[in-house]
Amino acid sequence: MSGELSIENVSVSIGPNTLVRNVSLHVAPGEVVALVGPNGAGKTTLLRTLYRAQRPTAGRVLLDGDDVWRMPAKKAAQRLAAVLQDATGDFELTVFDVVAMGRSPHKRAFEGDTDADRAIIADALSALDIADLTDAPFNRLSGGQKQRALIARALTQCTGTIVLDEPTNHLDLRHQHDALHLLRRTGTTVVAALHDLNLAIAYCDRICVLDDGEVVALGTPAEVLTVDLIADVYGVHADITPHPRMDAPQITVIPRAKGPA
Repeated sequence: MSGELSIENVSVSIGPNTLVRNVSLHVAPGEVVALVGPNGAGKTTLLRTLYRAQRPTAGRVLLDGDDVWRMPAKKAAQRLAAVLQDATGDFELTVFDVVAMGRSPHKRAFEGDTDADRAIIADALSALDIADLTDAPFNRLSGGQKQRALIARALTQCTGTIVLDEPTNHLDLRHQHDALHLLRRTGTTVVAALHDLNLAIAYCDRICVLDDGEVVALGTPAEVLTVDLIADVYGVHADITPHPRMDAPQITVIPRAKGPA
């Protein structure tokens, strides 16, 4: 699967409220695209249309030219994996069991793990730095460890496309960078909602800025992330300077003046 993703004029309304309005976005195979914007901008709602949790009111989501909403659920899961925001659950399973769930779309009912499955699972556990937690109860992990296990589960699906809603939630500084670097290194098509703009700059090819359910900017980090845009969308003032070690901009938000003690 090439992992070419096309969002065509997608809108989502729930009751009288329009949460996403006429969004179009094409993601090339192997491209990493960040969805950014303030809380309530529509990032999570848009992602839900990609992994078949929220049917669009209008428009289409195409994966390699096929409408994801016309695919059987199992076929869609073979081609697109999702890591959800705070979907850490309280499973009474081991870490191995949770990560192994990613192989389910490729199996018949009640089919056991093959040697090939176990190798894929072991690679994902190692890649997310949780091999030492293989037999640990999932529900006793820290939030960051759970998040890494869920990213590992998505990798074991071996799909052409992964969508992630705030994948760096709960992760410490090192594992934020490790996870995004790994996703980039796989060559998989990635769409990720991120709050940290500097992480988006460091690991994403393009950035799609959403505000009030609409796309307000789309392009490379240098094209999109301007002082004016950050002020308009986020309501904060920022300095944008060249990164001292990367060919990329660096954003420093200017703190508000402290009030009287």
